[in-house]
Amino acid sequence: MKKLLLCIGLFMLTLSTQAQEQSDFKKETIEFIKITGAGSAFETAIAQLGMMVPAEKKEAYTEEANGTLVGLYDKMADLYMGEFTQPEIEELVKFYHTDLGKKLASKQLNLAQRGMAMGQSWGIEVQGIAAKYN
Repeated sequence: MKKLLLCIGLFMLTLSTQAQEQSDFKKETIEFIKITGAGSAFETAIAQLGMMVPAEKKEAYTEEANGTLVGLYDKMADLYMGEFTQPEIEELVKFYHTDLGKKLASKQLNLAQRGMAMGQSWGIEVQGIAAKYN
C-alpha cells in the first residue's frame, strides 16, 4: 500500500511539474507574440473597428474588445508552441529585446502590409498573363 501511495504521489508531482513548465512556456510565448508587434496591431484594430461605436459607448466597447485579447493570445500561443520549442521561444524573446529586435518589431506590421499589397499586385499581373494563354 505504501508503494502504491508513493507511486501516486510521484505521478502527481510529475504532472504538477509538467503543468508548471507548460504554463511558463505559454507565458513566454505570449510575451514573444506581444513584443513582435502583434499587441500594437491588435490595439490598432480594436481602435479602428471602434470608430463606428458612438462616443458614449466607446469605453464599454474598448473594455469588452480588449477582453477578447486574452483568448486570442492563448490560441496564438498554442499555435506558436506547436512550431517552436521552449528554448527557441526563449531565444526569440532575447532577440526581440535587442535593439535590432525592437527595430524589427516596430517595422514588421508595416512591412507585412506593404508586402501583401505587392503580392496582390503581382497576383493580378500573373493573372493577366494566365488569361493571355487561355
